[in-house]
Amino acid sequence: MPEPTKEQKIWQVVALIPPGSVASYGQVADMAGLGRQARFVGRALGKLPSGHSIPWYRVIRSSGQIAFPQGSEAYEVQVYRLREEGVEVLNSRVSMQRFQWRP
Repeated sequence: MPEPTKEQKIWQVVALIPPGSVASYGQVADMAGLGRQARFVGRALGKLPSGHSIPWYRVIRSSGQIAFPQGSEAYEVQVYRLREEGVEVLNSRVSMQRFQWRP
């Protein structure tokens, strides 16, 4: 079996984030074995095939901030999905202390 691509490694990690939790881009990169490639995580999530079930919306900045511009469609979808799972989003931020995934 071929070695998974960097994108596939990222998707595999993101698929493990449980409902009601979030992870930072850097945390996902680290867990996928990609070291400090946090920016690559964002690009990889942008390449998800349509119809996927990967919970991309559970990945946020290490500061707890939503990365999308407030008011954008992606921002609205992300905030809605997080709140649906019980994650509090206040002023475009999530408390990493309360909601960060600690596997």
